[in-house]
Amino acid sequence: MRKKIVVLTGAGISAESGLKTFRDAGGLWEGYSVYDVATPEAWKRDPELIQQFYNERRKAVLEASPNAGHQALVKLEEKFDVSVITQNIDDLHERAGSSDVVHLHGIITKSQSDKKPELTYDIDGWELRMGELCDLGSQLRPHVVWFGEAVPMIEIAAQICYKADILIIIGTSLQVYPAAGLVDLAPGNALKFIIDVNSGSAPQDIEKIIEPASTGVPKLVQRLLDSEP
Repeated sequence: MRKKIVVLTGAGISAESGLKTFRDAGGLWEGYSVYDVATPEAWKRDPELIQQFYNERRKAVLEASPNAGHQALVKLEEKFDVSVITQNIDDLHERAGSSDVVHLHGIITKSQSDKKPELTYDIDGWELRMGELCDLGSQLRPHVVWFGEAVPMIEIAAQICYKADILIIIGTSLQVYPAAGLVDLAPGNALKFIIDVNSGSAPQDIEKIIEPASTGVPKLVQRLLDSEP
């Protein structure tokens, strides 16, 4: 039976494709307070602003390309059973070729019903307009989990982490919960690695690779592939 690799990715892997991290040191995202563009209250207050903001982010995502970090993860599927759990709202893992990707915080290339979040639709192109409605007649909004909202995929992600033989954490500081708590769910005997330029404070049982994803991931992937017959 193939060993199970669980990969947990954060903003650091997408930053190398030119996408700004969700929240920088000043609590801003592309110059906006995250509370002005990433909460249900902000959507109720100014839905036009929110649509414009996410349309611009979506355009940037569609213009970006997967980097060497994304591409290297796909190679793991040659010898391992691989699941990618990402905090990122872009589709770069899918476009690189990863076959099993769980989006904890939604995906910007889809829309969802303002009335029933489970009702989602693919967006054709980069623009989602006011007046575009779901089948229930409610306005469509970005399919993104905002602050104060439930993380619907967290239970599925937890079940995946319980089965990990190898856990690889990439481009995340492990500060955002509940996602950060997933690390603790991997079995105690699982091999654990973290690849991040700021990984120095990671727990002792995690091997630290203090490099950007674009260089650190290919190295680790080759090492793991070489270790399997």
